Amino acid sequence: MDLRSELLKSIWYGFSALDLEKSGKVSKSQLKVLSHNLCTVLSIPHDPVALEEHFRDDDDGPVSSQGYMPYLNKYILDKVVEGSFQKENVDELCWTLTAKKNYQPKKNSSFVLPDKDAFRLWCLFNFLSEDKYPLVMVPDEVEYLLKKMCTAMSIEFCGVELEDFFSQDSVQQSGITVWTFLEMMNSGKITRGIEMGIISMAIEEVYREIVGDVLKEGYLWKKGQLRRNWKERWFTLRPSNLSYYTGEDRKDCQGNIALDGNCCVEVLPDRDGKRCMFCLKTLSKTYEMSASDTKQRQEWTAAIQTAIRLHVEGKKSLHKDLKQKRREQREQREKRKQAKEEELQRLRALQEERERKLAELELLKEAQKQAQSLLEKDEQRRRQQHEQLQQALEVQLREAEEARVSMQAEMALKEEEAERQRKRIQELEEMQKRLEEALQQEIKARLDEEAFRYAQAGLLAEEEDKMKALMSLQEEQEEYILKTEREKQELKQEMEAKSRSLEEAQRQLEEVRANRHRVDQDVVAAQRKLRQASTNVKHWNVQMNRLMRPIGPGGKSAGFRSRWVVPIS
Repeated sequence: MDLRSELLKSIWYGFSALDLEKSGKVSKSQLKVLSHNLCTVLSIPHDPVALEEHFRDDDDGPVSSQGYMPYLNKYILDKVVEGSFQKENVDELCWTLTAKKNYQPKKNSSFVLPDKDAFRLWCLFNFLSEDKYPLVMVPDEVEYLLKKMCTAMSIEFCGVELEDFFSQDSVQQSGITVWTFLEMMNSGKITRGIEMGIISMAIEEVYREIVGDVLKEGYLWKKGQLRRNWKERWFTLRPSNLSYYTGEDRKDCQGNIALDGNCCVEVLPDRDGKRCMFCLKTLSKTYEMSASDTKQRQEWTAAIQTAIRLHVEGKKSLHKDLKQKRREQREQREKRKQAKEEELQRLRALQEERERKLAELELLKEAQKQAQSLLEKDEQRRRQQHEQLQQALEVQLREAEEARVSMQAEMALKEEEAERQRKRIQELEEMQKRLEEALQQEIKARLDEEAFRYAQAGLLAEEEDKMKALMSLQEEQEEYILKTEREKQELKQEMEAKSRSLEEAQRQLEEVRANRHRVDQDVVAAQRKLRQASTNVKHWNVQMNRLMRPIGPGGKSAGFRSRWVVPIS
């Protein structure tokens, strides 16, 4: 926390005290007085015209804290030089303004802190408060301050009476204000039974230690640099220097020892009638001192070493460093607490998830039972459907058996038809034989008919017509045979289609198919014989025509050929 932040905390109280209506705004005339007083205590020149020019646009109304901050930073705080003023004067100015409005202790109370002690507690509160507005102090810092005061009064801190106060939600969440803190101190809960003088001394000691950066103070014997004699002095140790006075009132300063990284402290053996000696060495001098006892010497050497360490580390205040460390510890504690809460929430979420999953498991078990029941019902329904399907298949099988019987009847009819065709083929074969016999007769009678060929021309024409009729009859027979073949093929396809669903019927009809195949072979053989007979007839006709051709002079043909026919009985 730098000097500007410390000053802003005190000035914030002064500005808030001037805001009588609690609207967050203060009149310009009051701000002029406040700015002038601040410039006075801060030892900087005051420019009254700058305030008027800065707030030229706000002539009709008061100025808010946000509007006053730019002026405060630019014309006052930016001109502050550290060491040129007493910060205690600034605190007293702001305390005077704010105490008139906010600090009103009960006059009839048996215990009321003096105004000087209240002011020092107010300063301690500002030092230990959080760096956010409105200023509050967290319970940990309050307890730290109270323990410091109890240590200064040589009593043991007992926070039992304050547990109810610290356990309030508002205190835990937002902290306490300085007025609540002063009211608590005036209640006497902490200082009950202790004299006011002791309390004031303890407050002053804690104030000087924390706000005044006094690491340690007390009487020590010091050896002179010129006369080399021993004199008792009041020493005050701060992080930057070690001062010594003639008395503890600190009015007559006899010297100031600057501390830096080149300084060191050493313990010396007893001599010259002095004991518990130690020395502080700087680059230019060595200061020999003697404490009252070994404990005091140890405390002084440790405190001086702490001051040197702070100077080396560039820290101006021990308690600012300790406050920062406590704040970091609180933040870490809050983070751990938050992490623990998050872990608890995660565990609760996992527990809820587990319970939810158990509930889902129960629902799944119930659903499984219902599914099992539905499965059993479905299985029973499937069995019924299977039985119905089996019955339907039995009906279809009976129908197929009936169809097989009807097909067998049709096959019997077809076989009868094939038998008639075979008989017809036999007739044709007999006719072919008769034709062959007639051909032989024609060959024998060729010479006899040569003389009568002109007379038989008409007869030949008639016989040619008969031959055409015979050929037409043969074609009709072939068409009928082809039609029969197609019908057999259609019947075969129908039988094959029904045999796929009736394998048993197919096996029983294999013999019928074999017989039908033999018939087909016989028909095909008859067709081949018929075609052969037709070919032979044509060949015989050609031969007869050649034999019946008339012979002219010179052995040549007479110029035409007559065709012969074989009469068909």
